[in-house]
Amino acid sequence: MNWAKKGVVCVIALVLLAGAVGCSGQPLTTREKGTGIGALVGAGTGAIIGAAVGAPGAGAAIGGAIGTAGGFAVGNYLQNQETQQAQTQSQLSQQQQEIENQRRQIQQLQSQQEVE
Repeated sequence: MNWAKKGVVCVIALVLLAGAVGCSGQPLTTREKGTGIGALVGAGTGAIIGAAVGAPGAGAAIGGAIGTAGGFAVGNYLQNQETQQAQTQSQLSQQQQEIENQRRQIQQLQSQQEVE
């Protein structure tokens, strides 16, 4: 089997795998979206470059692999940022609740002092 056919087979396998994962019923994470977009853009770009040199299948396979790795890296970074922001927001909410509780306690103490 020549490189072009192997590349086409690899691209088809990647598309089928992405389709199977996409049918899991749950929304895609940022990491998964980044990986998928990277794979598609990489495969498309690789196919165009490969076609210019006479090997669109190999170009698509190589571009798809490189795009997948790059997309995963970007998606992973963004996913980690989202997680960190969610944790920070959760901590801020907890601190805000504590401040409100302390305000109520201060008001109760002030009203008790006025009564005495």
